[in-house]
Amino acid sequence: MEMAKEAWPAAVWLMNLGYTAYVLSYRLPGEGWHDGNRVALQDAQRALRIVRSREKHLTVLGFSAGGHLLGLAACRPDYPSYPAQDVLDDTPAYADRAALIYPIITLERPYTHSATHKLLAGPHATDAVNAQWSVQNFVTPRTPPMFLVQAEDDKVSNPANTLIMAAACRREHVPVALYRYATGGHGFGMGRPGTPTVAWPTHYKTWLHAG
Repeated sequence: MEMAKEAWPAAVWLMNLGYTAYVLSYRLPGEGWHDGNRVALQDAQRALRIVRSREKHLTVLGFSAGGHLLGLAACRPDYPSYPAQDVLDDTPAYADRAALIYPIITLERPYTHSATHKLLAGPHATDAVNAQWSVQNFVTPRTPPMFLVQAEDDKVSNPANTLIMAAACRREHVPVALYRYATGGHGFGMGRPGTPTVAWPTHYKTWLHAG
């Protein structure tokens, strides 16, 4: 279970550093919800608005497909993924900063092999649909600073993903920190023992404190 390997350990680690941590449990398109492939983004945007109403600063942290979701949410704060429910929905669903760990970023060719692509775009998606679900296409000068981590031997999320996102950020003059490791594979959470990925939380801590 990904939450047990990624979200919960990260939340505990952050709380031990003195941060307030929230864990997002979101719906998936394949579960039969009425709004189909928009439900995860709906949940992320609503959660951002709720947390924003409680906290002064908000940084999102997402792993793998969660990195895609939170990257998209961070880059599209004004996108109306659902009808307004109350006054909270009158405000953009924005984050101050975003950390994406071995994320899926692009759903465009030739990176259409992922489960994220299958769920969101579909196996027969057009290039236009693929582009609509590709995070890098929505990076603007208003995009929050990004922290990116990936292993170069990642067999699930093509290692090009973080390079594509970093290039998009630099093009739009968005501050970006990129950490890539020779080994570690996919799903290493807070770091896989015996690989250089164990170093990323320390870099993340420094990045958080610098903000």
